[in-house]
Amino acid sequence: MPTPPATAKKPTERIHHGDVFVDDYEWLREKDDPEVLAHLHEENAYTQAKTEHLAVLREQIFEEIKARTKETDLSVPSREGEWWYYTRTVEGLQYGIHCRVPAGGPDEWEPPALPEDGSALPGEQVLLDDNAEAEGHEFYSLGSFDISDDGTMLLYAVDTAGDERYTIRLRAVDGSGREFADEIPGTAGGAFFAPGGRYLFYSTVDDSWRPDTVWRHEVGADPAGDTVVFHEPDEHFWLGAGLTRSRRYLLIEAGSSITSETRILDAADPTGQFRVVWPREEGVEYDVEHLVTADGHDRLLIVHNGGGAVNFELVSVDADDPQGARRVVIPHSPMIRLEGVDAFAGFVAVQYRREGLPRVAVAALPAAGAVVEGRRLDDTPHELRFDEELVAVGLAGNPAWEQPSLRLSYMSFVTPPTVYDYLVATGELRLRKRREVLGGYDPADYEQRRAWATADDGARIPISLVYRRDLVTPGTPAPMLLYGYGSYEHSLDPLFSAGHLSFLDRGMVFAVAHVRGGGEMGRLWYEHGKKLDKRNTFTDFIACARQLIDDDWTAPDRLVAQGGSAGGLLMGAVANMAPGLFSGIVAQVPFVDALTSILDPELPLTVIEWDEWGDPLHDPEVYAYMKSYTPYENVHETTYPPILAVTSLNDTRVLYVEPAKWVAKLREVGADPLLKIEMNAGHGGVSGRYSAWREAAFSMAWAVDAAGARPSGE
Repeated sequence: MPTPPATAKKPTERIHHGDVFVDDYEWLREKDDPEVLAHLHEENAYTQAKTEHLAVLREQIFEEIKARTKETDLSVPSREGEWWYYTRTVEGLQYGIHCRVPAGGPDEWEPPALPEDGSALPGEQVLLDDNAEAEGHEFYSLGSFDISDDGTMLLYAVDTAGDERYTIRLRAVDGSGREFADEIPGTAGGAFFAPGGRYLFYSTVDDSWRPDTVWRHEVGADPAGDTVVFHEPDEHFWLGAGLTRSRRYLLIEAGSSITSETRILDAADPTGQFRVVWPREEGVEYDVEHLVTADGHDRLLIVHNGGGAVNFELVSVDADDPQGARRVVIPHSPMIRLEGVDAFAGFVAVQYRREGLPRVAVAALPAAGAVVEGRRLDDTPHELRFDEELVAVGLAGNPAWEQPSLRLSYMSFVTPPTVYDYLVATGELRLRKRREVLGGYDPADYEQRRAWATADDGARIPISLVYRRDLVTPGTPAPMLLYGYGSYEHSLDPLFSAGHLSFLDRGMVFAVAHVRGGGEMGRLWYEHGKKLDKRNTFTDFIACARQLIDDDWTAPDRLVAQGGSAGGLLMGAVANMAPGLFSGIVAQVPFVDALTSILDPELPLTVIEWDEWGDPLHDPEVYAYMKSYTPYENVHETTYPPILAVTSLNDTRVLYVEPAKWVAKLREVGADPLLKIEMNAGHGGVSGRYSAWREAAFSMAWAVDAAGARPSGE
């Protein structure tokens, strides 16, 4: 039998608020230390040896994912200016190819017909081939991608390390393919051209990798002379920049987890001075959208949570006097979480959440005045309705201000990703594309449903379930994977995954626990799962597991839990709190040494994270509370289930050292966890679709085995 790596103990003391914690494995943080790298390679070798019996299953699952995927395919084109833009993939190539074809006149909004074989459209111009850009790199990620107004210049930014630091480059797309001398390394992504194409804007980060500065670059000039447009000194905030869809205003957005502040500038004067929309007020978040009324006035639509509007409301203000009078467009509702508004020349789309699911409503602009002022959202006839009980509907792209239709994304646990255009003038919902799932997939073979668990404090926790009808009988325990996250108000909406079919076709149930800390059930659902209420996230997940066991959906020897990043913290916490409920735990890029990280303001993004977790550095109550649940500190003598931890060496969000230390600590108490480290990847894992499928197949095969599911599907 393989022997697990022996992790040396090199004790260091962490002292805060009179508490002394002896950390034997903090030395693993030294990423460039040859001893650390050697240890990580030993961990990989051990994991490989321990999972060798799953090699055939891994290959089967990889081939299943590949066989279900239409490898040569293209996206539905979106119109910008005089062109239709789209991305296509080619069988055998890892990355996408970004293309365009000429559009017709200004009234042509019907996208080109898509070839059934996924081949190029007639008249195609290739703008950027990610496969060519990725040559010679073990990791590749495309960040910014923007075209100048006149359609002759491409701005793109790439990361070839996985550390989310991008190099901006410019290229002529006038047929010459000429590369501009402009090259700006070390940016944070999000770069874009200002209208006219003379200037571009981008952001950079501070020593803790917080986007803190927005810059302006003049095309053709030396980047060393670029102008600082705005610097954010407060370490709780990070910056983003962009344009309104109307291209009327440039925006700089500063935000923490609980507070925001937006600055705007007339885009016709890109070297001018930005002005504040609303001054920041602690605890008040807002987003800004530009609207032009029928009588030609510039208004700003603002979604905000000030004045007790916990679930947010929508107001309209004069763009020239945004701090003046406010008109309520959509009032606050305790039943609806208002999430965003998108304005176009002729209509407005509103995104919101009700009964745990995302919704979209559309209102055409009236002949005069502002949109639907005074009308309650839940009374409007414009909500777009769909037949399935559990669906995820949202906006998909929609770059053009003048477009007469709204591009929608739609999917469920059983319906593959679908693109619709909603024609506002007629109310017609026009199907543009549904992702083809090869191999004879029939959604009627599968069922999705909603179940509920009751938390310790009486809260009702929604659970989503999907399974194959002929392989799972409700009331008869089946192998199950229970997924969870529960942080940052991130909602786990119904997601179709061709990869998940490899679970379902082996008789497994795929379940999602919509625990507090997420945003599924409104803003208070999030508030009651953060800071000093964070334990609700963990106890909710445990309650869901127990409910599924009590209702005979599964059994403890057939139930695998999975989560990543902050969901990896959830996995570590439930492993300590209720190890007997699970036959296996998959923790991906897991935030399992949370207290150590949140105590160090020099680490990437730590200070920003205090709004989510609390500030243990200065608040002894927060320190004690976090120490009571963080996985690394709470490993104890018990019978842990099998654990697989997956991480990436170059991850800057959750450092590899966290799962490395956690695994070493678990082995002290007799557990036998596995650690898999991608040596050339970031927080999102490996790059390239085939590499990503193989990486997914590794974790999936492990979960199938841990759940005791059938080793092969149909």
